[in-house]
Amino acid sequence: MKNIAMLISLFITTVANAAPPILIDQKTGHYLGNLSTNQNDPDSVSNPRGRYGSKDSEDSINNPEGKYGNSQSNDSLNNPYATNAPIVLDQEYD
Repeated sequence: MKNIAMLISLFITTVANAAPPILIDQKTGHYLGNLSTNQNDPDSVSNPRGRYGSKDSEDSINNPEGKYGNSQSNDSLNNPYATNAPIVLDQEYD
């Protein structure tokens, strides 16, 4: 029983410390932010004032006029027919 509790604790610690997945333009490899819900993280797509979360930034999936947020763009997550929508990648650790 003690070993199970230790394994659960280790799992929770590992998951809590894991970096969020990131978005990448699949053709160019251009970084488009991370998929964190942290609105204070400068790289989060959830940060409304950040480069990757702002409705005005050209690198944001939240910009309805931008390449990655426009519903008509071939590079947008918001276009269900896009052939170059950003892909989600897990960050790797050494």
